[in-house]
Amino acid sequence: MAEQALSTPVTAAHKPSVSASRWSGTIMPRLITGLTIVLVWECVVRAYAPAYVAKPSTVVLAIPTVITDPAFLQALGSSMTAVAEGLAITIVVGTVLGLLMGRSTTFDRIFRVYINGFNAMPMIIVLPLFSLWFGYSSAARVATIIFAAIFAITMNVADGARSVPREYLEVSRSFRSGRLRMLTDIVLPASMPYLLAGFRLAAGRALIGAVVAEFFLSVGGLGYYILYNSRSYHHNEAFVGVLLLAAFGVGFELLVNWATRRFMPWYRRDEKTS
Repeated sequence: MAEQALSTPVTAAHKPSVSASRWSGTIMPRLITGLTIVLVWECVVRAYAPAYVAKPSTVVLAIPTVITDPAFLQALGSSMTAVAEGLAITIVVGTVLGLLMGRSTTFDRIFRVYINGFNAMPMIIVLPLFSLWFGYSSAARVATIIFAAIFAITMNVADGARSVPREYLEVSRSFRSGRLRMLTDIVLPASMPYLLAGFRLAAGRALIGAVVAEFFLSVGGLGYYILYNSRSYHHNEAFVGVLLLAAFGVGFELLVNWATRRFMPWYRRDEKTS
């Protein structure tokens, strides 16, 4: 009893030190770096740039006006809807193609060289083709999103399906499971960490594809909103859109990490690296 009474205060005493070390080791350097960048940005723009160039103080002041602007809300909704549609198609097609490539040598030999080639191709090159095939419309934007995102999911799912332990497949065969059921019940769940990693990459590439398509196709959306305001010298309003894109990327990263911890507790990363 005495040892237990002594061990409790020691454990409680160590908790503040762990949180304090995490604060000083990870959070504090990030805050200092961010504040330094913002301060340098503010000072340089005030000293050398014209008055219309965006700086942190004026961008913060423009946020309430921008987020209540109907034009901004319409552009945001258009871009997010297109990204959601493109990602939905990408997940289905990319997952099916990745599973086939991962478990079939024939499919892998047929498609891998083309997927690697298209993945290395800049998306700006295919925009003229998409504009000819789909016109200057939202369909061309969705096609660009799919082209930008599908290869990340396909390649990651293929690697995950290929790395499934042989013991899992042998147990499935011993119970006389069909090939389709083996893919859906064993290979796909075992490949979920790879799928989430590919989905994390695909979401960022999909957002980039949407913005690039809106830049060059003049399709209404967040990218066109940023382009229009930057060309009309409303740099503060344009930069609010840029910050929103960055916030979307960070938020999606946090969402994927939460889903990994919540639904795949066996697949945990070292928290010291986060």
